Amino acid sequence: MRSRRFLRAEQAALNWHGPGLIAGVDEAGRGPLAGPVVAAAVILDPRRPIAGLADSKQLTARRREALFDQICDKALCCAIAEASVEEIECLNILHATLLAMQRAVTGLRLPPARVLIDGNRLPQLPMLAEAIVGGDAKVDCISAASILAKVHRDRWCAQVDQLWPQYGFAAHKGYGTPAHLAALARHGPCPVHRHGFAPVKAALARL
Repeated sequence: MRSRRFLRAEQAALNWHGPGLIAGVDEAGRGPLAGPVVAAAVILDPRRPIAGLADSKQLTARRREALFDQICDKALCCAIAEASVEEIECLNILHATLLAMQRAVTGLRLPPARVLIDGNRLPQLPMLAEAIVGGDAKVDCISAASILAKVHRDRWCAQVDQLWPQYGFAAHKGYGTPAHLAALARHGPCPVHRHGFAPVKAALARL
């Protein structure tokens, strides 16, 4: 039943290009071993273009931060949403990601007529939606969403690094780097780790 609630994988690419606002959506944090998955939705203002939009992974942290402020200032509207560690454990990471996307779109101040989503899966939405593989590098509004989601999650990692400095979240952002895996082996998981992910599960088993 979950897949029917969140997925519309059977939806083909749209040929409809009617009038109305277009929102771009992307996520950050599917792969890490800790923390929420974050999604952002952005409706850009064509009268206030933003130079330098690109896939957030191709930008430096400093450039992402600068663009984050510009997007928040110049976009018609934007929204950032999360699915928690508990929701990831309950739903699995794919469905939690789609839930975060759903929340981001419904959190927009202005309802879009169409939604363009990076990737190949779609959340259940009340408007037309299209999945675009590699959309964060092709479509400006998706690029903007990728930047908001990435910066928001990186800031979360910096905050939890203050609470659990032994894991190094500010450096590896929760990904399964050798340093993070070594910290897991040494200290065991902390409350923000995703216990259903294999390396965290293995660290729990060793306790």
